[in-house]
Amino acid sequence: MTLQELVHQAASIYSDKIAVCFDECNSQPPVYYTYETVVTVASELSNFLQLHCDFQGIREVGLFCHPGINLPSWILGILQVPAAYAPVDPDSPPALSIHFMKKCNLSYILVEKQQINKFKSSYETLLNYDTLKEHNDLVLFRLHWKNVEVSLMLKDRKQKYEKEKMTNSTNSENSNEEKSEEHMDVRLKHCLAYVLHTSGTTGIPKIVRVPHGCIVPNIQHFRCELPVPLGFPLLGTVVEVRDTNGFTIQEGHGQIFLGGRKRVCFLDDETTVPLGTMRATGDLVMVKDGEMFFLGRKDSQIKRHGKRLNIELVQQVAEGLQQVESCAVTWYNQEKLILFVVSKNDFVKEYIFKELQKHLPSHAIPDELLLIESLPFTSHGKIDVLELNKIYLNYLNLKSECKLNGKEELWEKLQYLWKSILNLSEDPLKVPDESLFLNSGGDSLKSVRFLNEIEKLVGTSVPGLLEIILSSSILEIHNHVLQTVFPDEDLEFSKNHATKRKFSDSNQEETSGKSLHQKSVMTLSCDNELTAFTAVSRGSQILSLNTKSFTRLRLCSSAHSSDLISLTNTQNVKSLNPPALLGKSQDASCVAEVSEAGTCVAAAKKMELRVRWRSDTGKCVDASPLVVIPAVEKPSPTVYVGSHSHRMTALDLHSGKVKWEQILGDRIESSACVSRCGNFIVVGCYNGLVYVLKSNSGETHWTFPTEDAVKSSAAVDPTTGLLYVGSHDQRAYALDIYEKKCVWKLHCGGTVLSSPCLSLLPHHLYVATLGGLLLAINPATGKRVWQYSCGKPLFSSPRCGLQYVCIGCVDGSLLCFTHFGEQVWQFSTGEPIFSSPCTSASEQEIFFGSHDCFIYCCNMKGHLQWKFETTSRVYATPFAFHRQEGSSEMLLAAASTDGKLWILDSKSGQLQSVYELPGEVFSSPVVWESMLIIGCRNNYVYCLDLLGGYQI
Repeated sequence: MTLQELVHQAASIYSDKIAVCFDECNSQPPVYYTYETVVTVASELSNFLQLHCDFQGIREVGLFCHPGINLPSWILGILQVPAAYAPVDPDSPPALSIHFMKKCNLSYILVEKQQINKFKSSYETLLNYDTLKEHNDLVLFRLHWKNVEVSLMLKDRKQKYEKEKMTNSTNSENSNEEKSEEHMDVRLKHCLAYVLHTSGTTGIPKIVRVPHGCIVPNIQHFRCELPVPLGFPLLGTVVEVRDTNGFTIQEGHGQIFLGGRKRVCFLDDETTVPLGTMRATGDLVMVKDGEMFFLGRKDSQIKRHGKRLNIELVQQVAEGLQQVESCAVTWYNQEKLILFVVSKNDFVKEYIFKELQKHLPSHAIPDELLLIESLPFTSHGKIDVLELNKIYLNYLNLKSECKLNGKEELWEKLQYLWKSILNLSEDPLKVPDESLFLNSGGDSLKSVRFLNEIEKLVGTSVPGLLEIILSSSILEIHNHVLQTVFPDEDLEFSKNHATKRKFSDSNQEETSGKSLHQKSVMTLSCDNELTAFTAVSRGSQILSLNTKSFTRLRLCSSAHSSDLISLTNTQNVKSLNPPALLGKSQDASCVAEVSEAGTCVAAAKKMELRVRWRSDTGKCVDASPLVVIPAVEKPSPTVYVGSHSHRMTALDLHSGKVKWEQILGDRIESSACVSRCGNFIVVGCYNGLVYVLKSNSGETHWTFPTEDAVKSSAAVDPTTGLLYVGSHDQRAYALDIYEKKCVWKLHCGGTVLSSPCLSLLPHHLYVATLGGLLLAINPATGKRVWQYSCGKPLFSSPRCGLQYVCIGCVDGSLLCFTHFGEQVWQFSTGEPIFSSPCTSASEQEIFFGSHDCFIYCCNMKGHLQWKFETTSRVYATPFAFHRQEGSSEMLLAAASTDGKLWILDSKSGQLQSVYELPGEVFSSPVVWESMLIIGCRNNYVYCLDLLGGYQI
């Protein structure tokens, strides 16, 4: 049985069914092929190849293309020749692809017409080839190799094999059959399915030829057994654990070996392999009570940026460079890849980096490159890794002493670091002010390096800098650093009302600042008394506590009051509405060009957004609002929100009137959280303090000091009353605000910028870091339950439901996990995801935004339901709500950074309305009843009425 036979079996039954769907994620609808179309396109290619290819020996055909609707047909067409499919990635370094093609002795390669220029520019000086013929969207090339070493070797082996056949022919027919049954032969016509290369265990990529007989059982296994039990081998696979002497063990430590009678691949130059061959995997395990527990890798493989990497490959490539006499590579603190080089002559760092980029994939490029006089060795003659780590640590300490000598030097040195990290050092031109890091060749790895270098240069932590690097221009990066390190003299609050706390003094508490416009709107209950309320925050989250009907954390299934909560009469809404202020509501015709096909609102009555009130905070409002609705008629619902002006403000939801303002010690980007009793508001601050303020007056109840800025928003545990919050000091904290103490703190292995998320069943606290870790923590003890490395920074906050926890990543992926830490699926967008996920009331859909300017809706299997194109990046978290009280129709509110508010139908993504605020928006919208509240970078908090919008 072969792969193509499996496809033809399906096609014979389901010829008119959809076989392939491809979505280019470019605002165009997906395209589909039926089984009949796939087979037809494949057969045309097979006939073409059979006509124009003269195969000698092993049949392999390369395919140089990007993914597209035709890719499955092209692969099938190659298999039907019959030949093996050999993928050649257009984005791989040419040197790697040349090694692969030469090692395979590849004679023919199909190149996608759209990639012809790239193929020729990359390979015309490295390859000898003839252009044979065009076929639809493909061009066939014949390759010629100057070095015929591989070809001769295969020829010799073939001659040897023929000799063996002639010798064996004198024996009985039975012995011949026995011989053929003992080996698998790569040269048999229908043997191979595809050819790949790996990093190998020696640092040199190995060629792996995979037979149909090795891969088909996987498909057959999944057909008959779904799901596959974890820890059990697939059909026809044998798993053994062997000790260092090669003996199979049932208990203890050893290495995993995989194989089976026909589950065997051909490595490099192998042409025949004995059936039942077992391969060493390099994975070390402990066997106990019949179960295997992973311990690590035998070789030097690490996982970096979500991809497996053998650091010996990096060392081997570096050693092959002209400038390098010898070198060593270390994985420093399991965070940084460091290359130590002994140079033959004058050391040119930029030359080394550029040469490495030619031969290594991006995830293999070192973080740092250090010149040393000689490599240190142990007494056993091996590289002394501990000594190399000491050398690097001394280097870091030395660099930290080189501080900036004034703000005048900042721009020049920032430009130097920019060019150095992006390998543009030889460019004498000034970096344009509007240059973006990611668009200039940067990635998350380089952005972290850039951040570290800047903080070493200025000699202090710069809160929020990584976020600025990934999303803003070099001029904005400069201004952000300048404002942090050299604060402006006219910051009216920082000097008049607060004294900056030193992060190094972790025991100092700050209670400075005074309350403005303090007005008691209710009597503060004692700490042991409870106030019944409902709190609504970003991402459609509602916390209803101390009411008779429910006391639990749940999703806001409605943006309206229920019979359980009595609110002030809102019939006089129009009398409270001031004239529209600066913003404008656009007609459907104005936005049709920025929305997807089918999202025009002409078929629906227009929903209007009209400013109800706005409140000036003095500076940018990036924090998201918190709305607290008491269960009694008075006091009225309150909006709590902080600002860059250091103000924490409480506003009347219906009128926008200021109830109180409190001046904190620094900027506020943390969104507020309400305590379990309802009597306190908790918010983090750039000065490293977590403030606990009385909700009715703003007076300081307690401040807790962390060791760096707090942008994370706190999460409350409704069962215990504990508050959980993260800090730039890389820790998560559990705080008892009533006893005024820290219950536990945990070092999370990276800056905690996003907000913790609490699951009650199971009782887990989820915390994400800029180091790329997602951690599940026991909320009672602060101990890790599990952790997962996403490989790239996590700005998005985790969102958990009854079954899953989801989070967005800087690499553009939305990741979904079970509560036990198993990844369920991954959905990829085109750009970083800073937006936090929002789930529907039924937990059947998940909504989020991306820097690729789209708002997405996926189902809980990770399949795209719809996407809507906005006019700018989407940083904010969407908010799902009912169109009106009692209605089953759900809408979605979202914001793009250019200030536009988008109201969409949550089921279809159809546009209902759009409104433009007069400033950038990083705050997330919150909806209650028919009011939408959001912060804006023009210094204002806005409340907008959602009017009309009933479907025809």
